[in-house]
Amino acid sequence: MRTNAVLDSLADMAIFARVVEAGSFSGAARGLGLTPSAVSRQVARLEGLLRVRLLERTTRKLRLTEAGQAAFARCQALEASAREVMQLADRHTAAPSGLVRMAVPKAYGRQRIHPLVAPFLAAHPQVDVQLVTTDRAVDLFAEDIDLAVRITDVPPPGLAGRPLEAVEHLVCASPAYLARRGTPAHPQDLAAHDCIPLGEGPGGLRWRFARGAQQVAVAVRGRYRDNHSENRRDAALAGLGLASLPAFTAQAQIASGALVRVLAEWRHDTDYSGTAWLLYPPGRFLPARMRAWIDHLAEKLA
Repeated sequence: MRTNAVLDSLADMAIFARVVEAGSFSGAARGLGLTPSAVSRQVARLEGLLRVRLLERTTRKLRLTEAGQAAFARCQALEASAREVMQLADRHTAAPSGLVRMAVPKAYGRQRIHPLVAPFLAAHPQVDVQLVTTDRAVDLFAEDIDLAVRITDVPPPGLAGRPLEAVEHLVCASPAYLARRGTPAHPQDLAAHDCIPLGEGPGGLRWRFARGAQQVAVAVRGRYRDNHSENRRDAALAGLGLASLPAFTAQAQIASGALVRVLAEWRHDTDYSGTAWLLYPPGRFLPARMRAWIDHLAEKLA
């Protein structure tokens, strides 16, 4: 039997079950808001598709044939399954509940996502949140992760995405360090300074800058390297040199004057610059808990 024929017959199967339950075509028709003749035609159409008689029709009542008895049990189960599916949909579109698991880069998760968890949990008492902090690119499907944040200019294919915010990188130092060593006026001046890079391979020791059409790459050195942005920030605060930092890591210290941004007219490009994208499996319908969490993050980080 063709798949399309099976799908087309689902409504007929449900109506057949209603006829048996009501004991008559007219009784089923009243419950369904149809005419008895329309109900009779749909049952006849099902019989024609199955090439077997399901009901013995008499002037007084209906009687199931042997084939009809077998079909009735399965059609009842089919309708019950459909009702369960609709109840499942109701649960997913009702008040958000359940667990949301999200993978997020360590620094971004600690400083941008973690502070937003408490207000979300207060607003959604039936939702739990689990943050998986990791700088590697996770496989949402293989690792049972609902959502992931990835900082990139090009979101990976095969996932739905929503941009949260731009992630800019800055070069900062303490006022004491700049008073002692001077303030660089051009990226090339960094070669004569103590710098605090990530140190993740040779690329981490070559800082890239752009200003309009100009592009500059400079090899930097320093006595301290650290791949954690908060540690680099603290090292800059301690006067150990000029640190490459995500703006969200240094913004409070820059606002207070504890750190000074240098080379502000230049864009500092790193492997961790770009847009923070919220990624999730594609599909039109998302569980209410995921929609609520996505909307919360988008609102707070926009």
